[in-house]
Amino acid sequence: MSNPDELLVAISAAVESERSNQMSLTVVVGGAVITGRLAPEAVWRERVAEVLKDSDHLGPFSDVFTRGPRQNRPGHGETPTHLHFHLARILQGSLGIPETGGMYRVAIKDVSAWTVGDFSYIDQ
Repeated sequence: MSNPDELLVAISAAVESERSNQMSLTVVVGGAVITGRLAPEAVWRERVAEVLKDSDHLGPFSDVFTRGPRQNRPGHGETPTHLHFHLARILQGSLGIPETGGMYRVAIKDVSAWTVGDFSYIDQ
């Protein structure tokens, strides 16, 4: 979306204000369908840093997620520009990748469609 959807920005702002981290959302970005729960950026960064820190090969990258100018992040008077998913999956056919959920950061301006709630497949 060249002009981000104002409802999607408002949802992201509500999550950033930490009023709720239980918002489930499904978005279409570049033809990919991503479904999961939104988290405030600070929580998302912290969790990604923890995962990286535990890796022998990726540990040095954990600092990238914990440092930087915090005054320009949402929650400090700025309009959110990204959605931060945790427990999220990319839906492909009848699969959700990864099965256990991952951490995704999506630019709001790149979302072409969205719906409240997440999708999951049930084997019958």
